Amino acid sequence: QVQLVESGGGSVQAGGSLRLSCVVSGYTYSRFCMSWFRQAPGKEREGVAGVTDNSRTSYADSVKGRFTVSRDNAKNTLYLQMNSLKPGDTAMYYCAFRFGGWKPPPLTDDEYSYWGQGTQVSVSS
Repeated sequence: QVQLVESGGGSVQAGGSLRLSCVVSGYTYSRFCMSWFRQAPGKEREGVAGVTDNSRTSYADSVKGRFTVSRDNAKNTLYLQMNSLKPGDTAMYYCAFRFGGWKPPPLTDDEYSYWGQGTQVSVSS
């Protein structure tokens, strides 16, 4: 079974930065997509950024230019570098995985089969 474990969340003031990590295990290499989602209380889950097995990326308009998604093949790790954080970025952040490579990777949660437990990001004014 594919397993995902997020880390790197925390509390930061507006304008600060955080780097989230997601270690993925339990799969054999194939075509895949890995993406970050977030959900704030009372809101629907929102796609943030994703990357495919061949390094195609996609970003939500709300984070474009501030966030960068990447992966380290040797460490089986997905990253999300978040700069210029705003209070509106406050949410639980989840990493997600699916088999099948798309170009660009989808940012809709119903396309993903495997999910981590989440890491909390809180941004204060």
